[in-house]
Amino acid sequence: YELEPSFETKQGEKAAADNDPNAGPSDERRLKPQKPSGGMSNRAGGAADPGAGPGLKSFPLGLVLQACPSILDYGPGGSIGNWRDLMSAAVVVRSMLGVSPSAYEEACSGMGPENAATVIACILERGGHINSPGGYLRDLTRRTERGEFAIG
Repeated sequence: YELEPSFETKQGEKAAADNDPNAGPSDERRLKPQKPSGGMSNRAGGAADPGAGPGLKSFPLGLVLQACPSILDYGPGGSIGNWRDLMSAAVVVRSMLGVSPSAYEEACSGMGPENAATVIACILERGGHINSPGGYLRDLTRRTERGEFAIG
């Protein structure tokens, strides 16, 4: 179930709406599509990450690791098996690259934590071509907030 995109309403949401005394008759009431909460629930689909900035697309973990294999060495136990491992590795790499905690926190807020970790993995992979990893991350965060950056 974690590998399939989930665009359905949250479990229990319809029941809560049915118990709402202020709601109209059930056939007149329409539930708005809900964004899935937390994490990258679209691991297989590449749709917009619910915690990400406006329109930022995310990618499946396997694709991220295939594109950025250098980050694997920094995962807990020298491997990365899930998003939490990637985010832990990103914190280690962030420090190693000299990216300030505030720049990384802003990226997590603007892009979502999984996408920020993905960007850190990409920066590590292309490290020889990036003069200021912290400045580059801040610039990508600003671009994300303006809808001008896509991880792909």
